[in-house]
Amino acid sequence: MQGEEEFDYIVTGAGSAGAVMAARLSESGRHRVLLLEAGPPDRNPWIHIPLGYAKLFANPAINWMYESEPEPNLHDRTLYQPRGKVLGGTSSINGMVYMRGTPGDYDTWRQLGCEGWAWDDVLPYFRKAEDQARGESDLHGVGGPLHVSDQPREWPLAKALLEACLQAGLPANKDFNGPTQEGAGYYQTTTFRGRRWSTAAAYLAPARKRRNLTIRTRALAARILIEDGRATGIAYLTQGGERIARARAEIVVSGVFFNSPQLLLLSGIGPAAHLRQMMIPVVRDLPGVGANLHDHFNTTCTYRCARPVTLNELDRSPLRRAMAAAQYAINRSGPMAGNGLYCGAFLRSDKRLAQPDIQMNIFCWSVVKRDRHGVMAHPFPGFTLAPVHLRPEGRGSVRLRSPDPLAPPEIRFNFLRSEYDMQAMIAGIRAARMIARQQALRPYMVAETMPGPTIVRDEELAEDVRERGVSNLHPVGTCRMGDGPDAVVDARLRVHGIARLRVVDASIMPAIIAGNTNAPTIMIAEKAAAMMLADADTI
Repeated sequence: MQGEEEFDYIVTGAGSAGAVMAARLSESGRHRVLLLEAGPPDRNPWIHIPLGYAKLFANPAINWMYESEPEPNLHDRTLYQPRGKVLGGTSSINGMVYMRGTPGDYDTWRQLGCEGWAWDDVLPYFRKAEDQARGESDLHGVGGPLHVSDQPREWPLAKALLEACLQAGLPANKDFNGPTQEGAGYYQTTTFRGRRWSTAAAYLAPARKRRNLTIRTRALAARILIEDGRATGIAYLTQGGERIARARAEIVVSGVFFNSPQLLLLSGIGPAAHLRQMMIPVVRDLPGVGANLHDHFNTTCTYRCARPVTLNELDRSPLRRAMAAAQYAINRSGPMAGNGLYCGAFLRSDKRLAQPDIQMNIFCWSVVKRDRHGVMAHPFPGFTLAPVHLRPEGRGSVRLRSPDPLAPPEIRFNFLRSEYDMQAMIAGIRAARMIARQQALRPYMVAETMPGPTIVRDEELAEDVRERGVSNLHPVGTCRMGDGPDAVVDARLRVHGIARLRVVDASIMPAIIAGNTNAPTIMIAEKAAAMMLADADTI
């Protein structure tokens, strides 16, 4: 045990939310802030190359590489869960799609008792974070830390895929973060001039020179120190042993949906029965810690392409890789400057639904596998239509495997628990096939490779979903915001029953939003930092 240090604020986790919190809390220069990150600095060159995220998918140096427990509705398969263990967290290894969800998602949060989190309440913080390449509007901001860019080039195949969506009856949508979400269009990304724009780049890089901000990497938060019902410090593990940091004001837990509940549980905050089973003294019996885990669910429809115009050739050809590397090195252009996920669509699995519940991701590649052993493309040109169910009914949990903070948590999703969850996926596959049949894709189409043309009936499609469907890697909810018996934090993100302790990350979402979750996580941190600074004078 080394000597103690003292700060005003301590933030555990330097990911999509934690980096924002540390930057905003230290911005005025009045508060001393400590930011702890279990992983290393973001120096791996593949982090900063947009197409490099395939190289980060199974890199244990910067990736937690978690695995779920066997899923009973997926033939007891385990599901790989890559999560960033590096400055920037998962914003340093993700697919960079900028998506907010719908206004109705946040109005639902308000209806669930989360005062101050309706669409009109959160929009200013989306705008505050944003530096929108298309310029300022009522819905978009400029001058914020987070660059939001259009696709760097137009791929003929992506254009044909988008045209096929329109031919299949979907309306054109020029801005999925605009007035409406439904329709087909190009995705925007968190990139800038051909480089990934993680929260480490957006928020921490400008803040590092501040004398009042201390950033410690390879420092794993092991437990929260709680005295007389108040959070007073953090015990964290380093290569040199355990250290203690004390907080004069508040502690912010930003380990996201797996590590945030894990840290609370290790600190004695959570379901009492589980804590006793782990032989951890109960500090606060809070049943909601680790509950309410849910995620988008997806599968893929892959197609062999008649022309060598996909990213599969880049993966398989040393010459093409060398040419792409030269393009990128010279002027940050070419295929490596994009994320390979150029366009997509939002649609309803049932026309009676008020909002889209299917996101159709469209990739200019197709893969044989994507798991903890890495990503492997098909040995032929290919592309993918991937239906994602945005509003799943299944709920799971995060629990401890042991009281060892170095042990991975126990993750259970309980996907496909309801008939609606399965029927939405079947409808998504049928929608993908309808798009694939359109005239615009005939010059590119050879055949469907997965599920395959012989898989037709609902029962066959359902079986294929159970065999191949996976998490879409957008988990939320394990430290749910609200006031009910299963809530963990209140509307100001303060942990119920423990003073001076907040959770700020995607784990606080009471219900998942319809779309990629990185942008909403950054918004949550922007709003939380503003609330904490407003509260600072009362502490």
